[in-house]
Amino acid sequence: MSHVLVPLAQGCEELEAITITDLLVRAGITVTTCGLDEQPVKASRGITIIPDTSIDKVLNDAFDLIVLPGGLPGADHLRDNEHLQTLIKKQAADNKYVAAICAAPKALAQAGILEGKTATAYPGVLNALDNTSITISENAVEIDGNIVTSRGPGTAMDFALCLIELLEGKVKREEVNEQLVR
Repeated sequence: MSHVLVPLAQGCEELEAITITDLLVRAGITVTTCGLDEQPVKASRGITIIPDTSIDKVLNDAFDLIVLPGGLPGADHLRDNEHLQTLIKKQAADNKYVAAICAAPKALAQAGILEGKTATAYPGVLNALDNTSITISENAVEIDGNIVTSRGPGTAMDFALCLIELLEGKVKREEVNEQLVR
């Protein structure tokens, strides 16, 4: 069974954080949420989310996927967190999946793993970076090797379903999608 880490930063986009976590759990995937500190996370629209653990406690754990919800200022906190940057770099070096949605791809760019890759994000986020080696896509979900990116809250379901397919296969994706009555 796959194990996924979802880091939650103060000011994250709750729709993305909850949609990703919910759909992955529906697929039978083990999901661990972690805060960047020991505090409950106050998301961008004021909803409080209580992570399972803190990032300090998962530094030596192995994950099949690390997926970053976006939102502001959450994505900036993800980008600036040294522990998370270390985890992202290790995950990429181990050739395991790393994913980010909305403004969170800026954290992947900070880790240097978007260099020479095609990625998507909330409009303008990647354009604002001082990095000309990223090919910017306007697709709802973009997969380049083991890096998966997505545009924003409106693409969260498709993003999560794509992650399910990568980890557990197309049949599991279709099974979860049917439950959603879309």
